[in-house]
Amino acid sequence: MSIQWYPGHMNKARRDIADAMPSIDVVIEVLDARLPHSSENPMIAALRGAKPCLKILNKSDLADPEITQRWISSMESKPGTAALALSMKKPLDAKAVPKLCRKLGPTRGTLLKPLRVMIMGIPNAGKSTLINALTGRKTAKVADEPAVTKMQQHIELEKGLLLVDTPGITWPKIENETSGYNLAATGAIGKNAMDSIEVAKFVANYLIVNYPELLRERYGFDALPQDGTELIEAIGRRRGCLKVGCAVDMEKSAEILLNEFRSGKIGRISLEKPEAH
Repeated sequence: MSIQWYPGHMNKARRDIADAMPSIDVVIEVLDARLPHSSENPMIAALRGAKPCLKILNKSDLADPEITQRWISSMESKPGTAALALSMKKPLDAKAVPKLCRKLGPTRGTLLKPLRVMIMGIPNAGKSTLINALTGRKTAKVADEPAVTKMQQHIELEKGLLLVDTPGITWPKIENETSGYNLAATGAIGKNAMDSIEVAKFVANYLIVNYPELLRERYGFDALPQDGTELIEAIGRRRGCLKVGCAVDMEKSAEILLNEFRSGKIGRISLEKPEAH
């Protein structure tokens, strides 16, 4: 199944970003720490060009901490790039962001020469929540669904540091099928563009191979099912997701698995490793 999602407002957002980019000094790209590669929008790299970049691995409290550290080392090995793992459960940690931006743009940052920083990222990566943590108030709208921010806004973070917020954007064609599934699994893709049962099967198969102990602990299995379909069925039976005749309601069971993965109830899980990319 190919997963694609590129609503019309995103094309306008891309044009607006391209128009504003010449005046930007530093780009902050907000990634999902569980899938840093899949949540790294290739259009953002093309738009920012050689401008220095701060990669924020957001939602790090949901990701495998050891793998997150390997991602940070990999990203910081590239010139003009800094990386920082953040969890919005600890909003005070966001205070490190302005310092890192000033380090990446050392020739600017005064009232006469303000440092202009653009924050970008895919939908639902936590960009708006990060902005609110940086400003200490509800500056950006937040919701547990993609594509809430629809237009640019300019925010003065501190004297000499201006932040340009942008709508979350995906890209017109997701070439890699696995990346499409990863994005759908974390909620970065609109529900109308995905089949929740197929996405849940993808997640289930990955967890069986990579995080079997977390599955056993969460769902009380002595022996794990052999594949994703069997796992969803087994979860459905344990949670009482049954139709008339005792058949499992696969849709409800799939939603349970996806919601518990997204919320971290299964455990801290990373869907990607830097060595594979």
